[in-house]
Amino acid sequence: MPEGDTVWHTAAVLREGLAGRMLTGCDIRVPRFATVDLTGRVVDEVLSRGKHLFVRAGQASVHAHLKMEGSWRVTTRAPRTDHRVRIILSAGDVHAVGVDLGLLEILDRSTDLAAVSHLGPDLLGDDWDPQVAAANLVADPMRPLSQALLDQTVMAGIGNVYSNELCFLRGISPSAPVSHETDPLRLVSQARRLLWANRTRWSRCTTGDTRRGERLWVYGRAGLPCRRCGTLIESADGGDRVLFWCSHCQR
Repeated sequence: MPEGDTVWHTAAVLREGLAGRMLTGCDIRVPRFATVDLTGRVVDEVLSRGKHLFVRAGQASVHAHLKMEGSWRVTTRAPRTDHRVRIILSAGDVHAVGVDLGLLEILDRSTDLAAVSHLGPDLLGDDWDPQVAAANLVADPMRPLSQALLDQTVMAGIGNVYSNELCFLRGISPSAPVSHETDPLRLVSQARRLLWANRTRWSRCTTGDTRRGERLWVYGRAGLPCRRCGTLIESADGGDRVLFWCSHCQR
């Protein structure tokens, strides 16, 4: 499930493969932009903003959002494609393939960041400001904490994995109101530390134990014993997201 750390890492991989190189091929498979051809332009920047990604080439900017299932892969082999592929950018023998992207559009580079102007401080960005993020978080004190954490206008980069894990680490039920968090600055700072620690790997870890099956506290562990107290982890439908929590550790 792509979250801010995954997008940051994806941008780093794309940057390594494409930055400074001239595009020798461009195949966009989104009807609205299917006639756009970026061939001949040099990719001079790849950046992430929360869960959004921008590939800048000349005066154009490829703006993508991975949503729930999207990914980019970079290969030096002829790309294998199917109906899920939305874009292929080639630079010589390097091919960047965007698969199942929830959003793909071509923007004017000079104004591309207007598409993400609504976002709160980026947890992995130069604009990160914990004071602003904390103020955004407590602006609606009766809002369920998990919903507030998932709101990208509060701070950009948290998805459902980190939302559930942060609620556990703070000892608060994900359905409890934001007002139950007595130290919002500490929470947003902890969110920053978690994403920063995971930004260079694909398999995120919040427990400090990177062994397979040991990486997360509660997310995806419904019916399994809590790693701290042994109480069985519970889960429930939280609307468009599933909530996970320990009823003993999260009062």
